[in-house]
Amino acid sequence: MKYYILKYYLADNYLERRSNFREEHLRLADELQQKGKLLLGGALTDPTDEALLVFYVNDKYVIEDFVSKDPYIKNGFILKWEIREWNVVIGKN
Repeated sequence: MKYYILKYYLADNYLERRSNFREEHLRLADELQQKGKLLLGGALTDPTDEALLVFYVNDKYVIEDFVSKDPYIKNGFILKWEIREWNVVIGKN
């Protein structure tokens, strides 16, 4: 198992525009969280221009699948995204 960070770069007015799609986004995230694959997720603040999701999975395919279904991606709220493997040296690993 490996840790990965999914980084979203948020579009302008993301907070105002996401409301119709937030429930579906959170449902998809909750499914992975219940399986122990998504550990943490949320937007950075001041400014709210990026979001981070921390995954613990065997393969980044799980994350790519999440991204392909995410209504935030499908509806243009995310300008770009990236998946990075995270080498955790302090904490659970």
